[in-house]
Amino acid sequence: MLDLQRLRALHAVSVHGTVGAAATALGYTPSAVSQQIAKLERETRTVLLEREGRGVRLTDEALQLVATAQELMAIVERAETELEERRGLPAGRLTVAAFASAARGLMPGVLADLARRHPALDTRLTEVDPHLSVDLVAKGVVDVAVAHDWDIAPLPAPEGVEQAVIGDDLCDLLVPAGHRFAGRTAVRREELGGERWICQPPGRVCHEWLVRTLRAAGHEPEVVHQADENPTLVALVAAGLGIALIPRLGRGPLPEGVVEVPLDPLPVRHLYALWRRGAARRPAIAETVRTLQHHWPTVSAHTPR
Repeated sequence: MLDLQRLRALHAVSVHGTVGAAATALGYTPSAVSQQIAKLERETRTVLLEREGRGVRLTDEALQLVATAQELMAIVERAETELEERRGLPAGRLTVAAFASAARGLMPGVLADLARRHPALDTRLTEVDPHLSVDLVAKGVVDVAVAHDWDIAPLPAPEGVEQAVIGDDLCDLLVPAGHRFAGRTAVRREELGGERWICQPPGRVCHEWLVRTLRAAGHEPEVVHQADENPTLVALVAAGLGIALIPRLGRGPLPEGVVEVPLDPLPVRHLYALWRRGAARRPAIAETVRTLQHHWPTVSAHTPR
């Protein structure tokens, strides 16, 4: 008989692309995931993973098992939803994916609140970029995602995924203390030409917003430094190496030498909670979404300005 946990491990490798990434998503070590798949290969007497460069490739037989795993996971999810719905209380394991600044600035309070009020609920958080987390929800890898979009880059809405608005996160222009914009009450987007920018790498939502917005204002942005994390971007601004557009959520106090200047109009990103339609009746999901929405006004009111 096929073991569901081993099928989950294979499914995670299929979704995330590597054993290491699958292990992070599942909360296991890479060695544990490899062992699960090795046992599945022995059970099925089939080669499931083949080496390809530094990574792995799923065989045709593995892809067939992945499709079976997804069907079984959907059946288990429906059963868990029905049982939890009958009990009427949030319970069991709930996996949540959130982008970095939400994981830092919003989720700690939300998770602590859920743990205090619902001790039977085992919530597990993974930090995932928004353009990946939506797909993970659609594929059943995570139960709830906290994602964001911008006005020029709407959040994708895959079939079978529902969403609810959490709130709006404002963004500010950060410049070195001696910069020509320091001390200004506002800066128009048309004035941003010729600046050296510090930004997240291409493919990230913030990077795409910056490039498309500045091009619409008639400027080709010169991105001189790139980093994944907002605290790193702020540190580079503090060193006088360029300017950056940074959302307020999870930003923390600004270091000495960094000045916040509002853009006109003020950029806004929208935060959402997403979940699969088939699990919408699950009390754990409904309560998590309510808790996210309940905490947002307090969190946004205390973000640095």
